[in-house]
Amino acid sequence: MAQRHGKMNGITIRQRYTPAILAFMVIVALVLAGFFPVLLIGAKAGLAVGDPYLFHVAGFTLWQAGLSTVLSLALAIPVARALARRRFPGRGIIIRLLALPLALPAIVTVLGIVEVYGNQGWLGGLFDIYGLPGILLAHVFFNFSLGARLLLSRLAAVPPESWRLAAQLGFRDRHVWARIEWPHIWAVLPGIAILIFLLCTASFAVVLTLGGGPQATTLEVAIYQALRFDFDPARAVGLALVQLFICSVLVLLAHRFGGQMRAWQSFRSLSSRYDGTSLLARLADGLAIAMGLAVLIPPIAAVVLSGMAHVELGGDVAAATATSLAIGVCSASLSVMLTWPLAQAAARRQGWSRLSSLAVVAGLVMPPAVLATGWFLLLTRFSTFAVPAPVLVIAMSTLMALPFVYNALAAAIAASARQNDRLCASLGISGVARFLRIDLPSLRRPLGFSFLMAAIVSL
Repeated sequence: MAQRHGKMNGITIRQRYTPAILAFMVIVALVLAGFFPVLLIGAKAGLAVGDPYLFHVAGFTLWQAGLSTVLSLALAIPVARALARRRFPGRGIIIRLLALPLALPAIVTVLGIVEVYGNQGWLGGLFDIYGLPGILLAHVFFNFSLGARLLLSRLAAVPPESWRLAAQLGFRDRHVWARIEWPHIWAVLPGIAILIFLLCTASFAVVLTLGGGPQATTLEVAIYQALRFDFDPARAVGLALVQLFICSVLVLLAHRFGGQMRAWQSFRSLSSRYDGTSLLARLADGLAIAMGLAVLIPPIAAVVLSGMAHVELGGDVAAATATSLAIGVCSASLSVMLTWPLAQAAARRQGWSRLSSLAVVAGLVMPPAVLATGWFLLLTRFSTFAVPAPVLVIAMSTLMALPFVYNALAAAIAASARQNDRLCASLGISGVARFLRIDLPSLRRPLGFSFLMAAIVSL
């Protein structure tokens, strides 16, 4: 009987991790299938690792990413602090607005920034929008809101007793900052900084549109130019290897420091605070929120107003909308299907937690231009049938959406596993029956949120 029970447990364990193994293999296969064809062609032509242009591009990539990270966090910290300790009409709307940049396509945001700060824009002439200033402005628009949301989530996790004790002890604002706020912010700040730095390093549409020339080119754009215009695989592979090294180091650092970042909350149950009652503190918080809105609202308003003035709902728009929705739904479905078993395995094995975290960021680490070129070369040389272009777009979008889906699902699945695993084991509920009866009802909201995030990224 015991032997039979052990055999059943062995089958259960194998069945539990088989989907995760298959999902991991699919992701690795997609990445290797895109990278190795370009690597082989580049190796035959001689890798351009010593190209001076490569060092120039790598240097500018790191420089703009570092500046963007510093500026984004310099605005995100005071905005998050102000929103954490103030209650006022419209506060919830502002918090929701902070989530909007991630939902907007990068090219749409860039057009909004040009509409506001371009030569013929609302505030045209303040500075040259093309070059490093425009890149920094666009990156701050995207990333300060992300940093503010994550920091606000951390401040929301401070126990209410801390604020009450600080009030009883008569802490002033500087004491509250030094003893309570800053330690909690510092716990997640390195992880947030690395995440923003990684996003700025892999930025493509922003730099391609606002770069203004070869002096303001990042690795991602240089790889695209080397493959699209020059078809120079040697240079592209050299640039890709540099980006792969930089992004891999950043991913490992993010995995080391980003463990304490929490998923986004509704922020409806923030604790009451008793600090920041002075006039100076109120003015400082008001100024921080005003500066955040000054960065956030003008490009969004420009996109809305310009779009309303040129709305054309013709057949082409309807066809493009249908295509975008189809690609978004397909890639979102595939992203959830790949991420679900990885998150399930990560919730039960520490080793799988590391493997899953590394697998889902493969699309950020590997340049999309290299993957797309590699897939094209592989299919044209070794495939006997033509693969429709939308299939490749869906595959690329799936890889791009994996980190967002995993971030939304991993914590919820881990909590569900801690709560339900023993009960399901005692009742003999597993597989599809557990998914339909236990997991789906309890994880319905995280699943829906992750699906929407993946669809937004894919659009």
